[in-house]
Formats: sequence, structure tokens, C-alpha cells
Amino acid sequence: MTTSAQIRAGFLDFFARRGHRIVPSAPVIPFDDPTLLFTNAGMNQFKDVFLGTGRRDYARAADTQKCIRVSGKHNDLEEVGRDTYHHTFFEMLGNWSFGDYYKPEAIAWAWELLTKEWGLEKRRLYATVFESDDEAAELWRSVTDIDPSHIMRFGRKDNFWEMGDTGPCGPCSEIHIDLTPDRSGAPLVNAGDPRVMEIWNLVFIQYNRREDGALEPLAARHVDTGMGFERVCAVLQGKSSNYDTDVFTPILDAVSRISGRAYEGEEAQVAMRVIADHARMLTFSVADGAIPGNEGRGYVLRRILRRAARFGRTLGMHEPFLHRVAGSVVGTMGTAFPEIVEKRAHIERVIRAEEESFNTTLDRGLELFSAMVDRAGHATVFPGEDAFRLFDTYGFPRDLTRLLAQERGMTVDEQGFDDLMEAQRKRSRSGGSFATVGESGATPAILLPDGRSSTFVGYRDLEAETVVVQAEDRAVVLERSPFYAESGGQVGDTGTIRLGGTTLTVVDTRKGPGGIHVAYTDRPAVQFVGLPAAAAVDGARRRDIQRNHSATHLVHEALRRVLGVHVHQQGSLVAPDRLRFDFPHFGRITPAELRAVEEMVNARILEDVPVVVEPDLPIEEARTIPGVKMFFGDKYGDRVRVVFIDERFSVEFCGGTHVPSTRDIGWFKIVAESSTASGVRRIEAVTGEGVHRYIEEQIARIGAADRRIDQLLREQDALVAVLRDRETAAPPPVQRPALADVGAGKDDPPAALARTEAALAERAGEEERIASAVHELRKLASRSNVANAAAAIPALVGNAARVSGIRVVAARVPAATMDELKDLGDALRSALGSGAGVLAAVIEGKAAIVAVVTDDLVASKRLNAGAVVNAVARMLGGGGGGKAHMATAGARDTARLDEALTGAPALIGGQLTEAR
Repeated sequence: MTTSAQIRAGFLDFFARRGHRIVPSAPVIPFDDPTLLFTNAGMNQFKDVFLGTGRRDYARAADTQKCIRVSGKHNDLEEVGRDTYHHTFFEMLGNWSFGDYYKPEAIAWAWELLTKEWGLEKRRLYATVFESDDEAAELWRSVTDIDPSHIMRFGRKDNFWEMGDTGPCGPCSEIHIDLTPDRSGAPLVNAGDPRVMEIWNLVFIQYNRREDGALEPLAARHVDTGMGFERVCAVLQGKSSNYDTDVFTPILDAVSRISGRAYEGEEAQVAMRVIADHARMLTFSVADGAIPGNEGRGYVLRRILRRAARFGRTLGMHEPFLHRVAGSVVGTMGTAFPEIVEKRAHIERVIRAEEESFNTTLDRGLELFSAMVDRAGHATVFPGEDAFRLFDTYGFPRDLTRLLAQERGMTVDEQGFDDLMEAQRKRSRSGGSFATVGESGATPAILLPDGRSSTFVGYRDLEAETVVVQAEDRAVVLERSPFYAESGGQVGDTGTIRLGGTTLTVVDTRKGPGGIHVAYTDRPAVQFVGLPAAAAVDGARRRDIQRNHSATHLVHEALRRVLGVHVHQQGSLVAPDRLRFDFPHFGRITPAELRAVEEMVNARILEDVPVVVEPDLPIEEARTIPGVKMFFGDKYGDRVRVVFIDERFSVEFCGGTHVPSTRDIGWFKIVAESSTASGVRRIEAVTGEGVHRYIEEQIARIGAADRRIDQLLREQDALVAVLRDRETAAPPPVQRPALADVGAGKDDPPAALARTEAALAERAGEEERIASAVHELRKLASRSNVANAAAAIPALVGNAARVSGIRVVAARVPAATMDELKDLGDALRSALGSGAGVLAAVIEGKAAIVAVVTDDLVASKRLNAGAVVNAVARMLGGGGGGKAHMATAGARDTARLDEALTGAPALIGGQLTEAR
């Protein structure tokens, strides 16, 4: 069978031989193109060339492009997994000419690749051309030997490509393959029937569409082609489903292994296909810089992940599993796309965190959905109000609710959902913007549906005598609330609500409909509606949050002054223990720039600058304040709250809480700087007590580094002793360094920070020096160990069993690492001459196995090391793989290792019998 890797390589090699530059795939996240959420075609990275705004130093190119399509005419998310050919992520093989060759070459080469290189049956291929493109139609007749009756003309809908309402465009010629058993598919061309499907589209860009709609010829004509990789793999591998090709089967095998379910039965197959497809999409999106979120492409990722997680429940998986499937995607596709190998840890971490977050609400949401269905009785339409509640309260995307309803034979009241969503947007625009504050320090009262009102008083008061006016489960609305609701990056308040002899713990506060501050308590509170209450914010926690919020304003301005005015807030977290600030910036921030930001912020803190709040300014007046920073666009109301920290330094629209003066921040320290996506950097910092905790963490890290150094030195001494015993020359041991002691220095943060950072740098240098020496000693010891163990190989071969006429060795060996075990496998393979062997060792508490097969048995296809090692490993509940001549495996069950080795010759004999 032709493998997918061979198909991909064959395409690229074909065009490389014809003078094409093989270019890398563009990222699936087109950060330089605001018109696209995702890269959805191979031409995206060449868009500037077609528009005439960019150039390349080559005139011919080819690649395989990572693409994502999750909506629109090209894809229907609901069909992904249910049919055999819809995908959210796919590869597009393409070749381009930028003003170089044109229709004759494009058509001739496409036909040559498909029919001569890949051997597709000519009688099954159809070529479509634009209805008036006589040139293309004639070229199909003259430069190929296609059946002339298989050249078909179609109109603009099917065979004319345009980038947009204006700009470059032109006719296209599509190649379709007839997969019907009797080759009767002519009527199905361009009919949307999978039995006759398009596999390659050749676009001839020869016109410019003017604003008046007229077409004018371009000075330079281009070729842009795109071939669906998964589809052509299915065709060339003789599969009726894309999911049956080796593009997907390793991933489906991983899903089967993780779930413990076979890929059998429609329900399980659909679920596994959805998971395999979505895992590919998530893996490549996260690798290229996307993060699940609530807006734009982040929300698309979140929808896809939650849809996959829901299908995981169909297979009985209730714990996070998608990150493990992503690991299989990396293993399957990492050779072609090494970026996913490089970022594997990040990919798995992001996916796991998002899935864990969703799992906390999924079970409760599913329970609520079932209750809603039961309440609806025999209705066939799931109420829009209930669908909106699932979305608003439990984060269920609409398509997930639609999927759940579909499984119950229901449809969703889409219009009702849309009406409620629009009503929420209107409330947000009117009442949910940054609230205005009067002299009393309270926001204007928000009217509840039943006529009662709620007022936020927490800008000034951290305690309030109040009344519970509304409650639903653990969500509580107070008549006068001191609890700040999570907004603008600042986390919600916690605290207590006392009602007579009962005290409710407030664990979070969030915005409700219309901007109400809703307190979430540790237990249901419905029975307390109408009762008087004493509400108190956790004051120490609020003060820590305020320190970090005011520091966030300072760091924002400092970053702009150090890095440039392009810096603006793209996301933030203001928590009691830390602050986080995301902003656009290309390139890593240098240590000198970070120091400059720190020094600027701490200078403002030491100046004891008052933090002044203008609680109620007309927005038009506020916009004219010099240097004012604004966020959230149209979510502002007519009047806004503005925070000044020295009006010459920092002025921002802000609804959060702040310290009265910068000195209250205490001290500011950046603890991390990183990239969250292409062109997006993140600063993490601490203030006040957070700085002291950070110093203590630094001291703990210094202690850990000292312990690591001691451990390395002990290992060095042990390795030197072993090598001396074996009379092996070793370099002189590294001497124990003299390292400075470090005190806590709590009363002087700047000096304590300087001491701990210097000590950490000192330890890092020493640890690296010692680790390098130990690494060399390990290599020497490993070579010595292999040499000693290899001395026993001839005896093993001499005592080899005879199975079906070949020699078979199965034994334990004293290997300390998998590399040593493989080296011994090579030695055994050479010593055997003709035969097979299985060697095993217990390494770090696990069984490690290597299987080897000599070349003559591999060539005759009588034995394959991968099959051998898997058969042995399965006896121990493990698995593995590798090449035909050598493969490795691992397993946790070491108790039965000798038993497995004893049975290895019989297993090999069985495989030899099957191969006859």
C-alpha cells in the first residue's frame, strides 16, 4: 500500500523536479491577516502576491498547507465524524506559478501526476472547466489523453474563483474522480455526491474584478492549485473513507486504546472519528499560537474541544483524554510538521487544562439538560430559553446543545436562543458597562425583573447591612452588595454573608444579567430570600487585588514607554497573589528592557503618587483626556469611570478597585515573561506580600539547586568508582564549589531580590558545569556497561533455540538505559548472522524490551521486529514499535518478564508459520 507519507513526498518531489521551490506550510493562525480566523487554503500565504502588494524570490512553489475550515460552504461541523470526508483540519497539497507557467503546464502536469505517477484509472477522471473557458477545454483535449466526453463545462458557481468582491480572480478547472462501481458517475459531477468527488482544483488567475464588477486582464497571470490530501490518500489506498487511511488509523487506534473500546458499531465509530478529527485541529491550532477562549478563534477552539469531550463521554471517558490523543497526532504527523513535536508539551498542557476546566461543569450541565428534556415531556423542540441558560451558565456552545438534542430526537428553538442572546447584548451595552459611581461610592441601582433593585457599594464599603433580594441555587443577589464582580481582568471578591445564626461563604462574585453583582456561595441560599443580611468582603484579599490592579496600570504605561506605543492590553488577570498582562509585541523582551520596566514602576511606587478616580465622566469628555487608554470598545456606556495615577503618567478607563496611593503597592517584581501566541507577549508579576513570597520561593529554589548539585556530585563519585574498578580512564572529578549563603532579607525587598537572583545565577552556572561533567561520565560508564554485557552475546547465540529452522535468542541483559539495550540488540543482531532475538531489562522500575531480526528474514518478509516486540509486550500489558529490523517496547508489569521471555520463541514461531 502507498503510505500517506509517500503520497505527500511524491507530490512535492514531482513539482521539485519541475523547478518549484518547496516552501513550508504557513501557520494555521494567520496573525498577519485580520480577515481570516484560520488559514483555510494553500493560497493564503501568497495572497499578497496575487494582490500585487508582495513579491517572492521564486516564480514557482509547492507545499502541503495546514488548513482549518469549521464553517461555511466548505464544511459543516455537524457532519464531521458522521460522514467519511468532512474534516475541521486537513492538508492541502498545492503548486503555484507567479507569472511564470500557465494553463498548458498546470493541466499537463496534473494529468501526468495523477495518471502516470500515481496510476489512477483515466476512465474514472473528469475535468470541469468554466463555461466560457475554451482555452482550458481545448488544452484538456490537446495536452492530455482524457476522454473528451469527460470534459464538462459549468458556470460561475462551480468553476470561477474569486478572492473577494474585487481583486484577482479567474476560471478554474477541477478534476473529479468517479468512485462508482460501474463508472456511471458522470451525472454526479459537481452534484455534491461523495461517489464522484473533486480531488484537485486548478485555478487560473487572469483577471482583476473592478469595483464596478467589470473584469480586466491582469498583466501577470498566476496558477493556484489545491488538492485535498486526505481525499487523494483514500483514493490511492483504495479506501471508501478518509478515516480508513493511514492518515487517521494510528490516531483512531490511540482513541481505541485510551477508551478501551473497539472501533466497531456506528455510535463508537462516529465518536472516535470526531475525536480523531478534532484532536488534529486542536493540536495544530495550539502549536501555531491559538488558545481556547471566549472570542474569535479562541471560541472556535473551545467549541471544538468541548464537542470532542462530549463525544468522549459516549465512549465512557470521564477524565481528561484529549491531550493523550494529541500526543498520538504528534507521533503520527510530527515528521511532516516538526513544529508540533517541538511544542508537544505546550499542546498537551493547554488541551488538558481546557478539558479539565470544562469537565467541572459538563456533568452538571448534562444533568440539567436531562432535567430540561424531562420537563419538556414529549416536545420535539428544545426550548431556546433552556438552550440559552446552558450557554450562559454552563458554557455549553449552541452546537453542543444541538448535538444533545439531536440524540434525543429533538431540534433546538434557534430563534428563541438568538432573541435571548440579543437581549443580553442590549443589556450589556446599556447596564453592563463600567458602572458610574456617585459620591456615595455606590453604583446606580439595577432594576431586577420583579421590580426590586440591587446596588453595588463596594468601591467604598467592604461591609454592608443588606437584604437578600434574589437567589437561585448558590447564586445570591443582594439589595446592597459590597462584593466586586469579576470584570476587566480583576477577579471577583470573596467573603461572607451572615443571616442570623447562619454564615454563607462567598467563593466568587460575577456579573449577572444587566450588570448585577452576583455572589456565589458555598451552599444553596434560596431559603434566605427576603431576609436581612450582613455582607463582608475578605478585606485582606481585596487589598492584595487592589495592589496588583494599580500595578497593572503602571506596568502598562511602563511597557509603552520602554517598548513602544504599539503595546496595548490584550488580556489581563488581576488576582490577589499575582498579576498577568498580555500585549502585542514581536520578539522576546530583553533582560535590560524588563529591568527598565521594573525600575520605572518601582520609581512611581516610591514617589507615593495618589491614585485618583473620576467616577462619572461623560465618555466624550473622557476621550479627550491626553494619553487616556480605553478598552472594550462599544461596551462603554455614556458615562465612564477614569483612573489617574499621576495624570502625566497613567490614565485609563477602568471599573476596577485600586489602592489610594502607589506606596500602598509596596514593591513590584516581574517574575516571568513569555509568549502566549505569535506576536503576543505576557508579563507576570507580584507586589506587596507577593514579593516576599517570591523571595522565599527563590530561597527554596536555591536550596533545591544545592541539593541537585550534591546529588550530581554523589553520582559523579559513584561513576568514577565504577570506572576505576573497570580500569577505564575517566576525567578528574569536578570539585565541590563554595556557594554563598543567602538570608531571607524580608525587611529589604530590593536587596533581598538582588541577593537571591545572584545566588540562583551562581547555582545555575555551577549546576550546568557539574551536570556536563557527569553527562560525560555517564556516557563512559554506559559504553563500559555495554562492552561488559556484550561479552556474553556469543554465549547467548551459542545456546540459541531453533524455531522453524532459524536461531532465536530470548534473554535478560544488564542494561541500565534503553540506549544500552538497543546497543546490545545491535550486537546480538550482528552475532546471529541469520535469526531473531528478544532482549529485555528492568529499567527504572519498568520492563524494557528490544526485538531484532536479521536482514535476510526482513527481506523475505518472514519476520518483522515490530510485530515480535508488540507480541511480547502485550503479554506484559505494554506495547511499542519500530523498524522491521529493530523495534522497542515498554511495559509496567516486570513480575512476568521472565515468563514473557520464555514464551518469546513460540510467539516468533507462530509468526513464521503465518508468514509462509
